[in-house]
Amino acid sequence: MSTDLPVELPDGVDLAELRSVATAVAVEAAALIVDERPSGLGVSRTKSSRTDIVTVMDQRSQDLLRSRLAQLRPQDAFHGEEEGQRAGSSGITWVVDPIDGTVNYLYEIPAYAVSVAAVVGDPTREGGWRPVAGAVVNPVTGERFAAALGHGATRAVGDGRAETLAVGDPELAVSLCGTGFGYDADRRAWQGAVLAQVLPSVRDIRRIGSAALDLCHVADGGLDVYYERGLGAWDMAAGWLVATEAGAVVTTVAGDPPGTAWTVAGGPRNQADLRAVIGRAVEVVGEED
Repeated sequence: MSTDLPVELPDGVDLAELRSVATAVAVEAAALIVDERPSGLGVSRTKSSRTDIVTVMDQRSQDLLRSRLAQLRPQDAFHGEEEGQRAGSSGITWVVDPIDGTVNYLYEIPAYAVSVAAVVGDPTREGGWRPVAGAVVNPVTGERFAAALGHGATRAVGDGRAETLAVGDPELAVSLCGTGFGYDADRRAWQGAVLAQVLPSVRDIRRIGSAALDLCHVADGGLDVYYERGLGAWDMAAGWLVATEAGAVVTTVAGDPPGTAWTVAGGPRNQADLRAVIGRAVEVVGEED
């Protein structure tokens, strides 16, 4: 990952320590959402649409993360997907997704994760923040992805030894491409039209259902490239760092820092080619209304 940051890294910050904290609290929350999953899982409310749901366990997981991080790093700010934010004074903000892939979690599809990242800058401002340490934990497979700025990215399974990750970079025509879709019906229709234009240019498409895991799988070779529109900071923060520390390029279609508009990830060559393909696709389909 580029070490160019939107703001200075606070003095005295130990990035390896932040990575350890991220991993520890993500593992703890991952255990919670599996071990205490209700037999009749409740849906507490909807967010942007009827299909965008928040489970009781989303909030419980975030409450645990917020509490543990407040104990371990009391001066840091907290920014989560669900209710319960906290200001801080250290220059570090923890950006968390308590269950990334909530629909998979509801349906017991084993592709969801807890994502925890320490970032600098303002995570509510597009382009105004960067992750500097983070972890993504899949509680069903036991996979733990972790990274710190300038320290590389690793993947461990269960009690196994962590392996260092290095992104691949096959040509786009033989690249397996991950993507995702929004909850709003009109957005999904537009994304489907764009996908129809992208599909002939890649090996095949996978829709896993967790942006955090998609980005980590670019790092470990489970996917060659990935793109999505509409991600929040919590969706991408830790996975963005894991991917870039493994050598991936993660930007918008225009080449800016990733954000709500676009997140495109891959090796230096196939990511650039995918950006060009998406750009042409949008020209054919038209801009989203």
